[in-house]
Order: sequence, then structure tokens, then C-alpha cells
Amino acid sequence: MRKYIQEVVTSPYKIMAVDDDSGILDSLKVVLKRSGYDLTCFTNPLDAIEQLKKEKYDLLLLDFIMDPLHGDQVVGEIRTFDRDLYILLLTGHKDLAPPLQTLKQLDIQGYCEKSNNFDQLLLLIESGLKSVDQMHIISKINKELKDKNEELEKAYLDTIEILRYTVEAKDPYTKGHSDRVSEYSVLIGKKMGLSEEELHTLKIGGLFHDIGKIGIPDSILLKESKLDDEEYSQVKNHPSIGVHILGNAETFKDIIPIVYHHHERYDGRGYPGKLKGEEIPLLARIACVADAFDAMTSKRTYRNKLPIEVVTEEIEKNSGTQFDPKISKVFLDIIKNDYKEIEEIQKKY
Repeated sequence: MRKYIQEVVTSPYKIMAVDDDSGILDSLKVVLKRSGYDLTCFTNPLDAIEQLKKEKYDLLLLDFIMDPLHGDQVVGEIRTFDRDLYILLLTGHKDLAPPLQTLKQLDIQGYCEKSNNFDQLLLLIESGLKSVDQMHIISKINKELKDKNEELEKAYLDTIEILRYTVEAKDPYTKGHSDRVSEYSVLIGKKMGLSEEELHTLKIGGLFHDIGKIGIPDSILLKESKLDDEEYSQVKNHPSIGVHILGNAETFKDIIPIVYHHHERYDGRGYPGKLKGEEIPLLARIACVADAFDAMTSKRTYRNKLPIEVVTEEIEKNSGTQFDPKISKVFLDIIKNDYKEIEEIQKKY
């Protein structure tokens, strides 16, 4: 017999939960209703898929191990007809969570371990719905300005600028980070002789490379002590969240590789795709060096900015492993011979 439960509350969002354990669903209903969210629950994933085909939902909470379909199979089916749904996977234990590569392939925005304490899940839901809000705004602008390319890009930039400042306002130590990464990337690109179009893509990609952090709970993003493995896994999902937010905007299609791959490593040990060498898009490889340089030369809660001599040694040491050696060489040349250009960028932001 089909299990279908619906609680009607005042909420602008439509959330669905799918779990073959009715006890989990009952707990979720209570917790989410208390927080003011509208919730529809299913114990049978096939029924949930049919409902999603009929009606639009904002966010899906999905159990990973279920009958007759596991969560990854359910997501695979959903993505054939709905690319926008924000999906959080629920796991019985963190060791059962799918690898980051699986989340990337299926376009899953995050996961949370089930427990009697739903605080972490609520934080992920709240952060996820912030991303949903931005997707709605982008979709609205896309419809209104479909044939006005210049106005469309300006409207997108203005909208995402606000979101970017929202992300950076959370942490004063990262203020100006995206601006500097953008300008360092363009500086490298110019020295490499890239075209004006590529430099424009580098500029915009640098500005929005960390946009997916809007989907990471503040409790993780602003934590001053070392992140545990589960928290770090959540942070590592921000490139995928960023792509999910920007993916509907045709204007931003060229910066998607930067947003998605700026944490790849030249030796293949980065994320989310574990791409290696020139498999990594060129502009993402440039942004990777710029991002790391700014991280090392910026003050953090746990340390002061590093001396330029130490930063130079780190770039040299990681050339060919973390960084593309050709790009490292270009940037090291800038540090050695054109350091005033770097200082001018640092003074601006």
C-alpha cells in the first residue's frame, strides 16, 4: 500500500523526503514542521518519482539504501526529467556515504548522516534553500531578458554579485578573496598571451569561483578549529553546488569549468573530478594557482599571511603536483619581475 503523508504549513518552499523507514519520516515531519517547512513524505521511491514528474519541488531529502531502488538509482531517474531539484542524500552512517565522485556524477548537492539530532540536516536544508533562491532568480531573469544579451549578462552579474558578497560577508577574513583571485588570474592570463575572450572568462570565473559556498552551513564554513573528515567532505562539495546555481544561465556557461575544477590538482589528487594534467581545463588550472596564492598571502583566523619568500617556495615545491608547472613558472616570473602589479591588486582589495 502506498505511503503518502503531507503536512500543510506556511512555507514558500516545497520539500520532499523519501525513506523506507517510516519512523525517520515521522521524525523529519515533526522537525521540519517546527521550522516552518512544507513537507511531503514517501516510503516508496517509485511513488516519489511519479510525484516529482507531476509537481515541481525545491529540495529532496533522499535515503541512500532503500528498496526497490537505492538513492543513486532514484537520482539517476530524476535527473532525466529534472535538472534543477536540489538533492540532499541521507545516509545511515558516514562510512556509507557515496564517494565525492558519485555525488559529482549524479549531480547531488550534499549528504547528511542520519541521527537523533537533526541540527546538521536543518543547517544543510537552510543553506540549500539559499541556493534554490538564487536559481529561481537566475531563471526569472533568463525568461525576462531572453533576447537581450548585454542586459542579460549585466542582470546576472548584478544578481550573483549580491550572492558573492553574501558569501564573503560571512567571514571577514575572506573579504576581497574572489576579487583578488580574479585579478591574479587575469594577470597570469595576460602573461600567457590569452585572448580577450579568455581573459574575460578568467575575470568572471575568478569572481564567482567560490559561489557554491552559499550552500555550506556557517557552522562548517566559519569553524576556527580543524575540520573533521565529514565537515571537509561537505566543503569539498562547494564546486558542485556552484555549478548547480549557475548552470541555468547561458551567460555563465564558459565559467562553469573554473567554478567546477579550481580545486583539481595537476597530479590528479584534487577534487571533484580527480582530473590530471591537461585534462583539467586551462582556465581552471590558472585559477587554481591564483586561489592558492591568495590563500597563502591572506590573514586567517589561525595564522597571519605568509611571507612572500615562503609563498614562492611553496609554489616551486608544488609545481608539477598541485600546480601546472608551466603556469607556476609564469606566476613565479610575475612575482620576481612584476611584483608591483600584485601589490596594486592587494591594495585595491
